[in-house]
Formats: sequence, structure tokens, C-alpha cells
Amino acid sequence: MVSLYREIPLETDAARAWETLRDSRNLARVFAGVLTDVRVEGDLRTVTFANGHVVQERIVAVDDTHRRVAYTVCGPGFEQHAASMQIVASGEGCRLVWISDFLPDERRAMVEPLMDAGCAAAARNLGR
Repeated sequence: MVSLYREIPLETDAARAWETLRDSRNLARVFAGVLTDVRVEGDLRTVTFANGHVVQERIVAVDDTHRRVAYTVCGPGFEQHAASMQIVASGEGCRLVWISDFLPDERRAMVEPLMDAGCAAAARNLGR
């Protein structure tokens, strides 16, 4: 199983970052350049990547106490997938902690560059 862990500083306070990240409808803006569209229906969100790839994700939990969203990718391509994004207060700013665990290992070649691009986009856009 591949386990990817990313932690990036954000130049905004934790409360503001969390208010944006917790609402899936904001993800196309947060990850602009990586995502082009996000549609939300109940606990399912459909995300469209800039390369045209479309993925359906199920929101497993939105934890306001810990500022954490857990989700999984539904459908073909993964035997298993569990991920979370969390906003952690840090001094005057905060950090985004993003963890993604999945099978098969071969999906790393696709997931890791998207996750890295997503981190760069979030660093640019989350505080706005």
C-alpha cells in the first residue's frame, strides 16, 4: 500500500482556511490549475482535473473539531483508497496536512504528481 504524506504551510489563519476547505464546493478554487470543476450531491463529489480526468469521491467525515475532511475515491482504478486533509494551527498561520493511502501501488505514478500540484495550488489559493 502506498502512503503519501504532505504538509505545507499556509499564509492564513486556521479558521479561515478551514471554512474554505470544509466546503467541497470551494475545491475548484482552492485547487485551481489542478481541478477545473467540482459537483457535489450529498456526500458524493465529482471532481474534474485539468487533464480531463473525472473522479467521484465520497466524503466520509467532516470533523469541525479537528478541522479534518476524510474522503475516498469511488469507482475503478483503486482497490482501496482513503485520504484526509486537515488544517492545523501553527503560530500566526496554519498548515495543510494531506494524507492519501491507496492500492494498487502502481497508481502512485498518477496520484503523487497530482497531490504535489494540489499542494502548490492550495498554498497559492487557500488564503484568498
